Amino acid sequence: MTTAFRHIPFPPLQVFAAATAGLLTLPLLYIGFLALSADPAVWVRLWATRIPELLINTVSLAAGVSLATCVLGVSFAWLVVRFDFPGRRIWEWALVLPLAMPTYVLAYVYTFILGMGGPFPLFPPHSFAGATLVMTLDTFPFVYLLSRAAWLNLNVSFEEVARACGASRFETLWRVTLPLLRPAIVAGLALVILYVVSDFGAVSLLRYQTLTYAVYQQMTGRYDHTAAGILSLLLVVIALVFLVAERWFRRKSRFYQTAGRYRAPERKRCGPLGTLFATGYLAIVLGAAFLVPAALLVRWSLSAIVQGAVDGRFVGFIWNSTVLSGGTATCAVVIGIPLAYLAARHPSRFNLACLQAAYAGYVLPGPVAALALLVLFSHVAPFWYGSIVVLVVAYIVHFLPAGLQSLEPALQQVTPNLEQAARSLGLGMRETLQRVTLPLVRNGFIAAWVLMFLHCMKELPATLLLRPVGFDTLAIRVWLEASEEYYQLAAPSALLIVMLTLPALMLLVSKDWRATRTR
Repeated sequence: MTTAFRHIPFPPLQVFAAATAGLLTLPLLYIGFLALSADPAVWVRLWATRIPELLINTVSLAAGVSLATCVLGVSFAWLVVRFDFPGRRIWEWALVLPLAMPTYVLAYVYTFILGMGGPFPLFPPHSFAGATLVMTLDTFPFVYLLSRAAWLNLNVSFEEVARACGASRFETLWRVTLPLLRPAIVAGLALVILYVVSDFGAVSLLRYQTLTYAVYQQMTGRYDHTAAGILSLLLVVIALVFLVAERWFRRKSRFYQTAGRYRAPERKRCGPLGTLFATGYLAIVLGAAFLVPAALLVRWSLSAIVQGAVDGRFVGFIWNSTVLSGGTATCAVVIGIPLAYLAARHPSRFNLACLQAAYAGYVLPGPVAALALLVLFSHVAPFWYGSIVVLVVAYIVHFLPAGLQSLEPALQQVTPNLEQAARSLGLGMRETLQRVTLPLVRNGFIAAWVLMFLHCMKELPATLLLRPVGFDTLAIRVWLEASEEYYQLAAPSALLIVMLTLPALMLLVSKDWRATRTR
């Protein structure tokens, strides 16, 4: 990037980016103000009655799920990268499928499976074990995906040197391989922890008391926004601590492959016994995480259709979900482009600060963002209170960071020299964007749109709190019917969410798969 190009000013874009960043950080700032300005008596009451239990439950659930997902994700990646057995390529893809199953769908399926009268009443679903099982089955692909990429990029020369120096297989694994994989594993676990502490759907259906569930109860049961604000601030602090810790750990754990001596790992052919073990292990977990729940959803959906439980209202639920998700994703891409463009082409402190401010939604779980917007709109713009506008804003605040993660790299991969050449040949800024930049970054922008569309389709807590009266989405119908244990009535909406999510999920994963498939 040339210096002259870097300093070309774009006042309108910068004003737009600054205004956007300010609006996106407003909910986070308001939550801090609401909690810190509360009467000390409220803090004392909550600390004496709720906070210790909620903190212990939230942190212990995150720790339990992290441990289980670490074991599953790393071992799955090790099997498909280091061994060759019949069906290995299918398993590589299939292990991502649980990401298409929202946690609240898995929670309501396991309420039936583990509940009284269910096929496997091994332990109560409304317990720590039940919540840990459901969250583990839904989130282990995060660790698997990142660990698999790390296993594929691992230079086996390091392991061979360790073996040549007399280290046993276990010592090589413990002292060489796992330390090299540690950054990827930690990144995967950070995603899992953030997902668990901000989840509302599964813990609410399983009646497991965590901070997100308590925020919802304070807002809807006791209408105590001050107490909800205090609990929300604790939730934000926990999320911030995990994010800062993960960034610090990654900076302290950078490893580099030695250039020119890299050797990719070779897969070891499994015998009949090894194939049986690997296939059985993968089949049990994938069956519990996706195949069995999907089969139950299909059976219940067919039963509901035969009984006439699926009527014309169902079309309205599909329409609401699709239009709301598609419209929000489109708005978020339009809003995110100036932020990503300025940060990529003109990375001044001001532009980078605007981009970082837009990531504030990362530490705002759904109920927390909903609480802030609910109170803000009721005071600042009461004419929009209870309208679809508030819901769209909540989605953008919460999911724009996910889109920015695709928008920003897409722009960074296009050399500014191409745009500069177009400008020197007489094209204006708009023509340069239309004829040069946008065609080159189109795939990255489409990925950002798809990613935010997926998140919006599955979103539950903000929709539950902010939707206009009578405006039901597929996720809302699943939660309402499942909370009353009407399994058959909830199944069609749940199955449709999974079916709509699967193609988009495969599209996103295939992009990374193509880059590593040849290894």
